[in-house]
Amino acid sequence: MEFGGVVPYIPQYLIIKSSQNAEGFSNYVCLTLLIANILRVEFWFGKHFETPLLVQSIIMILCMLVMLELCVRVYSKSLCHHLPLNQQNISSTKDLTLDIHEKKFTDFQMDYFWKWTAFTSYLQFLFAFSSVLSVITWLFLTNTLYIETIGFLAVFFEALLGTPQFMRNFRLKSTEGMSVTMVLMWTSGDIFKTVYFILRIAPTQFWLCGMLQISIDIAILFQVLYYSDKYRFRKR
Repeated sequence: MEFGGVVPYIPQYLIIKSSQNAEGFSNYVCLTLLIANILRVEFWFGKHFETPLLVQSIIMILCMLVMLELCVRVYSKSLCHHLPLNQQNISSTKDLTLDIHEKKFTDFQMDYFWKWTAFTSYLQFLFAFSSVLSVITWLFLTNTLYIETIGFLAVFFEALLGTPQFMRNFRLKSTEGMSVTMVLMWTSGDIFKTVYFILRIAPTQFWLCGMLQISIDIAILFQVLYYSDKYRFRKR
């Protein structure tokens, strides 16, 4: 349980690292899982659940930070590499570097939210989010409604982790660059996890959102088939 959740991201990490292209993977998946697992850790302080699930959340946070760092690094390199081909009015590499550095969390520009080009900006946002949430949780630690709410939000966000990837595939009309192995592992892992929640009589939020998660996984697998070359050839 502790390490099973990070395994699906290994093939996607290797694909991005070898191809030096992160276009096929939505880094909003990282955002979704980071928020979900931070919320779950906060939920634990108000309502203790099994320790393996808490450890799993901490490991998943670390995993998403590793994935995010790779995506940001690859994206920044690609901008510099394709400088002669880009369509923006950037006259020099120095100007490009300045433009990149302007996209940071401390600018507080919503247009660039989660599109920052420095990994430190993501860390700053997560630190600010965690700090504010921790203070609120400390203040309302004995409030059952608040604790149950963040518990529900934790599993609900996690259940939607495949949604950013689904939307990216839909927008690009392609699943190229996305690891199918990752999605298959999502599906098998979510099925196992949901059954585990039911058998261990975990809070209702856990297994209900697990069912939603499985549905989204299956939808993405249908996209793999629908956007495949073989299927397109048959339609013609």
